[in-house]
Amino acid sequence: MGIEDAGMMKEWWANPAVVGLMGFALTTMATGLAVMGYWGGSPTLCLALAFGGTAQFIAGIVDLRKGSIFGGSAFMAYGAFWWAVFLKDAVLPLLGVKIGAAGNAGFALMWFLFTFAFMIASFRVGKFLAALFVLLWIAFGLLILLPLNMVPAKPVGAEIFITGLLAWYIAMAELVNTVYGRKVLPLS
Repeated sequence: MGIEDAGMMKEWWANPAVVGLMGFALTTMATGLAVMGYWGGSPTLCLALAFGGTAQFIAGIVDLRKGSIFGGSAFMAYGAFWWAVFLKDAVLPLLGVKIGAAGNAGFALMWFLFTFAFMIASFRVGKFLAALFVLLWIAFGLLILLPLNMVPAKPVGAEIFITGLLAWYIAMAELVNTVYGRKVLPLS
């Protein structure tokens, strides 16, 4: 007697990777452009709250529900990261709390360490995700140095943008390959 036979419906959840990766990708690319000086922080903060934060966090819940410890944990954690960026850069200043250079470097250091664990695990998940987590780990390393004026902003922003662009490609390949029901774009 299966679950359906007992009068209960078996749940089915679609792959949340497209939403999770796109939320991460677009917010990260907006951040890279802001760091390079192409615009202010408003696009990043809007995306951080809505897409990079909330949508990515929800994607993580779905991925954990599907049994993916890697994807679910990554989406939830980096969704929470974007919420923290929003709080740090938009809410705390309104409350009179200033985060100095050391605080911003320390914030990046915590995520540098967190990302290191996912980077190591990503080598078992796939080449494209491994490359993404290597780039993300480098980005956080650079973000430790940036507020301390130890690296120039434009190359840091460019590296962050490229990190987001790779996440965008992975999400696009997942979407296109799933919709077409075959491998249209390379993805590992």
